[in-house]
Amino acid sequence: MIPGASPALPDWLLLVVSLPTQSATARMRVWRGLKALGCMALRDGAYLLPAGGQRELALRELGDECTREGGVAWLMAVQARSPDEAAAYRQLFDRQEDYSELRKSWKEANRSLARLSPTELVRLQRKLQRDYEALQQIDFFPSDASTEAAAQWLALAKRIAQLLSPDEPQDTAGQVPRLDRQAYRGRTWATRRRPWVDRVASAWLIRRFIDTDARFKWLAQPSDCPRSALGFDFDGAAFTHVGDRVTFETLMASFGLEDDPALARLAAMVHQLDVGGEPVPEAAGFEAVLAGAHERLDDDDALLAEMSAVLDSLYAHYGRPRAGTNA
Repeated sequence: MIPGASPALPDWLLLVVSLPTQSATARMRVWRGLKALGCMALRDGAYLLPAGGQRELALRELGDECTREGGVAWLMAVQARSPDEAAAYRQLFDRQEDYSELRKSWKEANRSLARLSPTELVRLQRKLQRDYEALQQIDFFPSDASTEAAAQWLALAKRIAQLLSPDEPQDTAGQVPRLDRQAYRGRTWATRRRPWVDRVASAWLIRRFIDTDARFKWLAQPSDCPRSALGFDFDGAAFTHVGDRVTFETLMASFGLEDDPALARLAAMVHQLDVGGEPVPEAAGFEAVLAGAHERLDDDDALLAEMSAVLDSLYAHYGRPRAGTNA
């Protein structure tokens, strides 16, 4: 630390690198690494980054790569000498312009959403989310720009979700009563047509664990639901979102299926894909298969049959003992 510097001021990391002029590929690789970490160039070959987390290790690895390519690298800890200097360093990392460009791309994407197929919508959503999360990772000093972007992203994500799953139900408050499966056998169950994650998984759950003789009616709109049918996954349905539960979880709670660990893991995947939550490794693959099935199949019964095979396989996979546990 420089004598006289305040210990309360944040530390910074400075990586100074030099590569041989003939190492164009290595130079580009290092530059991309520095950009991904969110470094700011003070001058050619000198890159500043706030200290913290795994940033020092990441910079050290980039420095080692420079050395392996025949260059030199110095990684130094830097301390601001005054509050004004610390503020100047922070200003270098102002991401307002980056957020402005990102929000501009969202507006442009928003104009074309209605023309995209489900597969294209899912692909676009993932790309936009990757770009947003990458910027969040290097937004070391969040400001109003990040708050505004978060609100706009939420609105865009909701619109994409509505296009993928029209008439998605709103959460309702209250407890989930326990029901007798015997009273729900051989019934007609109804939900919105072109089922997406929660609806297709709920239909599979109904036929596999609740009503093996279930018949399904696919509705153009919820108001078409016959009085004799058991509606699910739309506002006013017999089974829908309750509290923080999605319809799949409501059905599990209603019919005493929550103690099945494999179903619980499936429920976590459905929950994440439907309303967000902790990432589940298999979620992206399941969503991609469902998007592809939507592209190939116009008949919702055929769609359910195909996705039921996928859910059967996931259920079997989740039912296997995990590594490190006793069989």
